[in-house]
Amino acid sequence: MRVLLLEDDVRIARFVAKGLREQSYAVDVTASGDDAVYQAEINSYDLFILDVMIPGLDGFAVCRKIRESGIRAPILMLTARDAVDDRITGLDHGADDYLTKPFEFGELLARLRALLRRSTELRPPLITIEDLVLDTQGQRVSRAGRSVVVTTKEYALLEFLARNTGRVIGRAEIAEHVWDESFDPFSNLIEVYVNRLRKKIDTAGTEPLLHTRRGAGYFLGLGEHTNPRVNDGAGARKRERAKSPANLSRKNNA
Repeated sequence: MRVLLLEDDVRIARFVAKGLREQSYAVDVTASGDDAVYQAEINSYDLFILDVMIPGLDGFAVCRKIRESGIRAPILMLTARDAVDDRITGLDHGADDYLTKPFEFGELLARLRALLRRSTELRPPLITIEDLVLDTQGQRVSRAGRSVVVTTKEYALLEFLARNTGRVIGRAEIAEHVWDESFDPFSNLIEVYVNRLRKKIDTAGTEPLLHTRRGAGYFLGLGEHTNPRVNDGAGARKRERAKSPANLSRKNNA
C-alpha cells in the first residue's frame, strides 16, 4: 500500500513514516498542501493521511481538492484539533476518519486497516492462492504449510501481486504502489525482488506461482491454469502527464 502523508511537524512526520514503512507501507511525505495536491494528481495512492493545521493550503482544502479530482482512496485527517465542528468540517470535505493528536501509533494502524476494509476492494485477513497463504494482519507467509521468511519490502511486493491475482502487473504500477517517490524507474530493483521472492516461494517440488510475462510484467498464479489480464498502464499514463511541460513547470515553481 502506498500512502501520502501531509504533515509539517518534522518529528511527527518522521515517526509516522518510519512506523508505516516498518509495516510494509510505501510512504511519501510532504509538508505543503499544494505539493500534496500535486502528488495526488501524478501518483496513485491507496491512502491519504492529512494534517489539518499547516501553513498555506490546509488539510481541509487538500481533502476537498483530492475529492474534487475524483480520487476515492480513503483519507484520514490527523490533527491537534478535537472540536466537534472541526471533525464535521473534515468529514464534510470528504474525509473518511479523524484521529486527534496525540495518538498511539497502534490506533493509527488500526484505523488505516479499517479504512482499507471499508474501501471498494475487499481486503480479507488471509489471501490464499493455491497452497500459498498470506496473513495480512501479521504479515506472515506460508506455502504448503511451510513458513516462508520474507523481508518487509518482499512482503509488500508479494501482497500487492496477491491482491491482483488474475492480471499481469507492470513495473510502473508496482513502483507506484510498493515503492515511494525515491524509486529510480531505471533501476532493476523490482526484478531483484521478484527473483528473491521466486526463490523463496517456488521451491523444489512445488508448482511455480510467480511468473514473468516478457515485456508486460508479473503475475501470481498457476501459469497453465490462468489467463491473466495485462494491465494497461494507468500508472504509466500518470507519469507521462507528470513529465508534460505544464506539470514540470508547476513542480519546479512549487
